[in-house]
Amino acid sequence: MNKQILGNTDLNVSCLCLGTMTMGWTSGKEDSFAVMDYALEHGINFFDTADIYSMWAEGNDGGVAETWIGEWLNLRQTRDKVIIATKARGRMWDGPDGEGLSRAHLMQAVEDSLRRLQVETIDLYQSHWPDESTSLEETFRAFEDMVQQGKVRYLGCSNHTPAQLKETLNICAAHNLPRYQSLQPHYNLVHRHEYETGLMGIAQRQNLGVIPYSPLAGGFLTGKYRRDNTPSGSRGYGNDRMSPYKNNKGYTIIETLTQVGQTHNATPAQTAIAWLLSNPTVTAAIIGANSVSQLAETVKAIDVVLSPEEKQQLDSLPSPS
Repeated sequence: MNKQILGNTDLNVSCLCLGTMTMGWTSGKEDSFAVMDYALEHGINFFDTADIYSMWAEGNDGGVAETWIGEWLNLRQTRDKVIIATKARGRMWDGPDGEGLSRAHLMQAVEDSLRRLQVETIDLYQSHWPDESTSLEETFRAFEDMVQQGKVRYLGCSNHTPAQLKETLNICAAHNLPRYQSLQPHYNLVHRHEYETGLMGIAQRQNLGVIPYSPLAGGFLTGKYRRDNTPSGSRGYGNDRMSPYKNNKGYTIIETLTQVGQTHNATPAQTAIAWLLSNPTVTAAIIGANSVSQLAETVKAIDVVLSPEEKQQLDSLPSPS
């Protein structure tokens, strides 16, 4: 498993990052532990989570993924082998400070995450999305205290627009505050505009580590969606989640992924992740899995090396969204 340094940090992370949003939602505790075992055994040393995971699931009040990761780290004695990234911003308790990026929320949220994860320090602490009701200086003064207290090593962000990211970096520079060292954008072969038209340039200029989420577009890029055929029981069946992609441009991407993948004996999903990793600005792709068998198939993406011609062929495809 290839590894590289995340931005301007000393975090040497694997090119695949294990996403844990499924834990307590579509995967149970036993399967989640098995997935983490397999990930570490096969070179994935980077786990991404969030305090709110996965509170939208029935019976899940949030914090479950962090709790299971903490139990696994303690049971397996693997803390020194894994780089832990988590996120804060969402509502975790009642009251005016129950969500956001205010000092009051963040100082409590980081303590709660440390407790659930059973760690003394979080390697990468990320803003899950911006909070326009709180000044950036207040947010980063809180982050500064966390870093100085040894609770957090580095900072990152997710779901920021180019303007929001640029403003944040400028304020941190002006006030000599610790800044974001990584960016977690929504980026894949059918959702490119958001990252490529503004965020990518900032990441290059500022040497930010980039860890895209949803590399398979919620399952669309697995290849199970074809023209005039949406499989029953899939995420896109009976709802409009996949509707932005289910058009001629989207299906052409699937067909091209299939064609390119056949040259490498690879699935469309593996080829889609290989394309993402071929972007020199991308540090690691966040992948999720409900089972070991699912993760084992996804990990094979690291063996797919696209030729310059294949990358150009995929790059030139118009995005459906």
